[in-house]
Amino acid sequence: MKLSRLSPRVFSQWIALYMTVAFLMPLSAQAMPGSFADLAAEQADAVVNISTTQVIKGQRGLPPGFGVPPGSPFDQFFHDFFQNMPPQERHALGTGFIISSDGYVVTNNHVVQEASEVVVKLKNGKEYKAEVIGTDEKLDVGLLKIKATGLHPVHLGDSDKLRVGDWVVAIGNPFGLEQTVTAGIVSAKGRVIGAGPYDSFIQTDAAINPGNSGGPLFNDKGEVVGINTAIYSRSGGNNGIGFAIPINMASSVIDELRATGHVTRARLGVYIAGVDKATMEALGLKNKHGALVRQVENASAADKAGIKAGDVIVAVDGKPIKKVNELPMKIASHRPGDKVKLVLMRDGKSITKVVTVEKMPETASAANTPHKSRVRLGLALADLDAETAAALETRVKQGVVVRQVQKGSPAAAAGIQRGDVIFQMNRRAVKDVQQFQKLVAAIKEQEVLQLLLDRHGSTVFVVLRLPRMPEQ
Repeated sequence: MKLSRLSPRVFSQWIALYMTVAFLMPLSAQAMPGSFADLAAEQADAVVNISTTQVIKGQRGLPPGFGVPPGSPFDQFFHDFFQNMPPQERHALGTGFIISSDGYVVTNNHVVQEASEVVVKLKNGKEYKAEVIGTDEKLDVGLLKIKATGLHPVHLGDSDKLRVGDWVVAIGNPFGLEQTVTAGIVSAKGRVIGAGPYDSFIQTDAAINPGNSGGPLFNDKGEVVGINTAIYSRSGGNNGIGFAIPINMASSVIDELRATGHVTRARLGVYIAGVDKATMEALGLKNKHGALVRQVENASAADKAGIKAGDVIVAVDGKPIKKVNELPMKIASHRPGDKVKLVLMRDGKSITKVVTVEKMPETASAANTPHKSRVRLGLALADLDAETAAALETRVKQGVVVRQVQKGSPAAAAGIQRGDVIFQMNRRAVKDVQQFQKLVAAIKEQEVLQLLLDRHGSTVFVVLRLPRMPEQ
């Protein structure tokens, strides 16, 4: 039937129906914004540039691989030359955002870690020396304070409401280029990248580069929904894959840092793993949801509550656990001494247990803890705990976690990566950072070191030669 043969009344009904459908169609999806200019202009004053200074003591002695025969006159000459070198300064750049009008600034822990001086620069060009109020290495969050008032703070949004495909905007200081604005979408949520025990990153294709770390990720309403933290890149530049800490995870940590200067977390005292198909069949489970309890620490909160190895924790305080990494995050959100209700699957039956969670012991980082080892491998380490083991999906129960690997170091040359767990050195079990340092200190320079690593459940064998180091 041709349109020209319709009666005026039917024709008008068709037109009305067409206009109604055309009007409603854009509401079914988030339309692409015409411009982010208003958002960028409104939030520019809340985003700050952070520059840090770290004092590096002059290298004492001849650097490894310099090519001078040991014991030769030139060896002694260069040894004396480098030994008398003055301390040097290392500078780095990052980003932060203002959360209060009286000068509190949020950034990443790795931006300000080990810095001897931190300077915050506002959009208007004013610079302030910042005090580091506190940092949280596990979540990679840092809180600074500058002596300024009347500042323009950001508004915090709800990162749980973000959907894959939503528009987001990053403002930061990539490569030192101030107030750079990039836009993209949320590519994924809940990403685990091996950065720590509380991995649940927002993945975005908004361009994020070195220098963006610590900067805000905004939703299309101009609310902060994440803290830009990491990139996935083989070249060091943007490859369209960036990661941000959800602001809902960071908010409680920021509040605690502001109140006390440190973070105290709770724990159960269990080693956990994901539920695979074999486990599901063996335990008579209907799906792969939950966290399998592989081991219960003696006298821990879980042990006292009657949790057993082989139990599968499927809910915490009425909220289901779908992936294994969700359990550490839910427990860590509590304070030590809180009563937490767990739902377990045991022998095919659902059991409810109330656990009084305990304080998580502090773990020392090799990057921050002085030690007397004459051998530097280029590693920052932390003790392996149950939560980190679960997040990294390791098979080992003890060892040291690689937090950072220094570029150009013997560890980097050997292929050691962030997130690896060193559990054996020269056929001796590694229990913690303190023992690892003692074992390394006892090894002579230029000797070959054998390491066994757990890399997300796979065992990796690594051999590296210890560099020749000067006397200290």
